[in-house]
Formats: sequence, C-alpha cells, structure tokens
Amino acid sequence: MTIPSCDRLYIDGAWVDPIKPLPAIPVISPVTEQQIGSVVQGSAADIDAAVLAARRAFPAFSATAPSDRVALLRRILALMEERFESLAQAICLEMGSAIGFARASQVPFGIAHVRAAIDVLDDYAFIRQQGSTAILREAIGVCGLITPWNWPLYQVTAKVAPAIAAGCAVILKPSELSPFSAHLFAQIMHDAGTPSGVFNLVTGTGAEVGATLAAHPGIDMISITGSTRAGVLVAQAAAPTVKRVTQELGGKSPNILLDDADFERVVPLGVASAFRNVGQSCSAPTRMLVPAERLAQIEALAATAAAALVVDDPALDGTDLGPVANRNQFDKVQDMIGIGMAEGARLVCGGPGRPVGQDTGFFLRPTIFSDVRPAMRIAQEEIFGPVLCLIPYADEADAVRIANDTIYGLGAHVQSRDLDRARAVAAQIRAGQVHINHPAWDAMAPFGGYKQSGNGREYGVFGLEEYLETKAIVGYFP
Repeated sequence: MTIPSCDRLYIDGAWVDPIKPLPAIPVISPVTEQQIGSVVQGSAADIDAAVLAARRAFPAFSATAPSDRVALLRRILALMEERFESLAQAICLEMGSAIGFARASQVPFGIAHVRAAIDVLDDYAFIRQQGSTAILREAIGVCGLITPWNWPLYQVTAKVAPAIAAGCAVILKPSELSPFSAHLFAQIMHDAGTPSGVFNLVTGTGAEVGATLAAHPGIDMISITGSTRAGVLVAQAAAPTVKRVTQELGGKSPNILLDDADFERVVPLGVASAFRNVGQSCSAPTRMLVPAERLAQIEALAATAAAALVVDDPALDGTDLGPVANRNQFDKVQDMIGIGMAEGARLVCGGPGRPVGQDTGFFLRPTIFSDVRPAMRIAQEEIFGPVLCLIPYADEADAVRIANDTIYGLGAHVQSRDLDRARAVAAQIRAGQVHINHPAWDAMAPFGGYKQSGNGREYGVFGLEEYLETKAIVGYFP
C-alpha cells in the first residue's frame, strides 16, 4: 500500500499548510522499528484558524434539517465502505493491527458508528412537549475531538458521527502515532461534501494541539479518549472556560467466571477478549476472576488458548496478534511483566522478551499470570498489552468485591449458566458497561466509565445527546 500523505492539515474545507512551520513528526513502523512516514505538526495558530472556520460554519449547519445531515452521513458511510481495504491497510501499517483484525473489527466497528448515528438521527425528536413547555435539544456548538492511537478509526467515528448528526462543527486531533487512517477519513469527509468548516483536522502533539483545543474559548465541548492522566490534563485546561468535557479513559476490567460457568467455552473467549487488539483496549477484560477451587483447570484452559494465538507480521492473513503499536507501549508492558514476577505472581505462559523468531519489532509474548492478589500492581494498573491476570476468589461476594476494587469502572464481564444469577452480579458491578456470557458487540449500547474511567457516554442515543444542549421554552404550547 502507498503510505498516505500526512503533510497538510484540513481546515475550512481545504488541505492547507500549517501557519507555523514545525518539524514533521516521524511515524515508526511497529514491525520494523523504522520510519515509514511522517505527519505534519500543527500549532496553536492552526487551532485558531480551525476554530474560526468552525464558528463560521456552525450557525448554518446546526440549522440544517436532520434529513440533510442523514444524507451527509449516508455519503460518508458509502465512501467508508468503498475505501474499506485502504482503511484496513492503513491501520495495519500505522499501529501494527493484524490485517485480519483490521478487516474484521477495526474498520467495521468504525463504519458501525456512522450507521448507528444515521439510525438514531432518523427518528430522534429534537423538540418534545411537556405540558405547556417545549423541551428543545440543540447542537452544543464547536467541538474539539481528541482520539487515541489504539482504535484510530473507530474512536474517530464514535465522536465525529454523532457530532455531525447533532449539527455540531468539529476539530479533530487524532493521535500523531497513528495518523494515516485519520487522514484517509478526512479525505472521505471532504469527498462526501461536508460543508466547509464543519469538519477540520489538525494533527500534532497533545502538549501543543491538544492543550490548545482544551483551553480554547472558542471551543464549546471537548471529547477525549485516552489515558486517565491525559483526561485529567484536558479537564484542568478546559475548566477556566467551563466547557463541557466528556472523557473515555482507562480501565482494568474484570471478567467474573461464576462457579457454574461453562469453563470450556468462556475461558478461551475470555483470553481472546483480553488479548484482542494485542490487549490495547481500555475495556479489555484483563482480570479474570475465578473460583479458587477451579484455578488449576482454568489455568490449563487459558494456557491452551494463549498457545493457539499466532504472533507474527500483521500483514499476514493468518496472524492473530501483531506487535503493540509503539516503543513506549512495548517498554511499559515489558516493565509491568517484570513487576508482576517480582510481586510473586506465577507465570502460566509468556513472560518478558519477544516471541521466538521475532528479533525486531514491538512483538510481545502473550502472558498469563496466576495466583494474582488484588493489591498487586498488575491487578490494579492498566497495562495495555497482552497480559492477563487470573485472580482466585472465595465466593460470589468476594468476586464482586474484587471486581470493584480498582480506581476504574469502564467495562466488566460475567459468565454463568444461570442468567438470573449473572444479572444479579452484573447489577452490583460499578462499571459503565457489563457483558454477560460474551454477547455480540452492540453499537447502540452506551459506553463510558464510572470513577476514573471517565464521564459521559458514547454510542447510540446517549452518544448523540452528549453533543446536545437542553433548552426549555415555557408557555410554548397553549
């Protein structure tokens, strides 16, 4: 595949050079560890230009009929489907996603957010009657969108699609570590006929572009997906202007296997879920909570499942896990594996170092620890790599206590043959989304966190409403 060009910014309906020339940011292949491209570095001056364009565009765009916005989203959807393979190849190149996974998940889930926004907008009531009062839902304004490197298209459309559906104008700041797919998406927005100024793309660092977006008085809302540390910095920068801030941040999601679960089925699925996207998912269920008396059986099943995963060149069709996306993440995961061993957790499989035959690249060995105590760092801190902790529990109440005993509350899983029992446990977990018995992904299910996993919700109706203000007009109806 030809490396996508990332040498310009997209502002006010056109590809433009940055106002302040800065050194381009290298894009490093996680497979070869060599530079494969670069991305232009924007500055505060470019954010000013993008905000000006977005503020000019907002009044007219927010006043468009929902049917017109549906038509725009349908054009975006059609172009994404048409350019499906280019998007998948870009994600494979920029962050090392296995091409099969990019085709099966990264791109389809990104497309699904556009389709969901269309479905929600088709019948959403922007004005509702409450006695003599009219309740209006109106676009919040100009939105700054900050997205991460791990799901570089999926997280973009999870924000852009509902913002467009609401009638907002947006400025997107994608991760500089995986910029190729974002630039392809910006071209899709242009080719779909998005009105000038409604969608803008400014690439650069978090310290420059992200911080400027968060603090800018011309931005009405910030939506960030990233680490809890990054979310705190954005919220602090946004506070003086009292703008809305929604955050989808870190996680340390539990997967409770109740003692009546079908272990032969759910343990391999739990391993696959924890290691999906090489563990680089904020909601990955990386704490598997298991009945203490069944620990040996579950260890064997988990080790077998991990051994079946193919870690190889992500461009190969048979690869399950490519490398992690960048050097910082590789080093962090290696450090955390060492910490787990030093804390006394027992290695079931994997461990430090690269897999056999992988001498270069950010490849990691799928690693499972057992006899993990809840207070261990590997059980408390987000590792963001293919590392799974098996944590034994004494009884159901103990499992719920351990599940809730972190600073996070993003996702959770519960496995049981008794659906009523699983429902009762799910209701006790302090997390924004709980999955029972590994269901199919639901693009309409609201997604977001409790505690330090963030605030606000994405996806479906809840995702649209994050981009809306509420106005009451009393006496509107006779």
